[in-house]
Amino acid sequence: MTPPLLALEGVTQRFPVPVPLLARLGALLGRPAPDRAVHAVEAVDLAVARGETLGLVGESGCGKSTLGRIAAGIATPTRGAVLLDGEPVRVAGRKRTTRVQMVFQDPYASLDPRMRVGETLAEGPLAHGLTRPGEARATIAGWLTRVGLDPAAADRFPHQFSGGQRQRIAIARALAMRPDLLVCDEPVASLDVSIQAQIVNLFLSLRREFGLTMVFISHDLGVVRHLCDRIAIMYLGRIVEIGPAAEIATAARHPYTRALLASVPRLVTEEGEASALEPIHGDLPSPLDRPEGCPYRTRCPLAVARCRTEPPRLRPLGAVEVACHRAEEVGGFSAPRPA
Repeated sequence: MTPPLLALEGVTQRFPVPVPLLARLGALLGRPAPDRAVHAVEAVDLAVARGETLGLVGESGCGKSTLGRIAAGIATPTRGAVLLDGEPVRVAGRKRTTRVQMVFQDPYASLDPRMRVGETLAEGPLAHGLTRPGEARATIAGWLTRVGLDPAAADRFPHQFSGGQRQRIAIARALAMRPDLLVCDEPVASLDVSIQAQIVNLFLSLRREFGLTMVFISHDLGVVRHLCDRIAIMYLGRIVEIGPAAEIATAARHPYTRALLASVPRLVTEEGEASALEPIHGDLPSPLDRPEGCPYRTRCPLAVARCRTEPPRLRPLGAVEVACHRAEEVGGFSAPRPA
């Protein structure tokens, strides 16, 4: 079996919460303050094969962006390992490879407004010996052309471009480092719908041209289904379902995945009738105070007593892996309302 390009093993990320002054005073008097932390990512195992595009989907606050930053080597997990071709992405708290690059959500904030585009794109390759000073301009012109921009863009500043053009520049900057793995954190979320389609098609084209491996983070199942080979569904820091994109989209086995699918707007159903939206009922629990047992049980219409005490683990079920005690009972798309 071919080893994966990217492997995440037991990755956990917790952010300690500052202790209030009164609690610290209480600790001096013998009343220790509770050790509280934000549980952003909890015991995640993932493997991404070379040439594969994995979609990471979940609602805001589920930990998907944090997991993406860990996979890219930007952040160090509290526990667990991140391996690229079997080697750690970070050593002694520092990223040790340029083979993983990241494209961020906000194209307005991810580019230095004081640097010309050509300087921004050339900075990394020059620093790491990927190009020579005399060749840099031609190299950068090539990358700008590949992402659909005029090479003359190298002489302009970021504020002179639209949001979609800035995101193309950010993609070119990442590609100029010749990565094996590209982590994309909601790269189309802040763009107009028509521009979103152009950027998604650009990713598809670049993937075919360069054989890129990608982790594509999004809250939009439609975009992810179009672009990705596999989809992982994340809820409150955990992967609750993972499998082939077509299988997740048509035969989801986790109640949360079904609820996400039911909440996607549809103009007409297969029968030609208008489709009503089914919202996900209840509120996302705080990562400071995670529910015992299954993290989704407070919103799940299928929750039983076992869900309160026993956290479900990912297990194979047909073509997918699912973390649900009652996954065998789940079928179809409709997400029944909880009592």
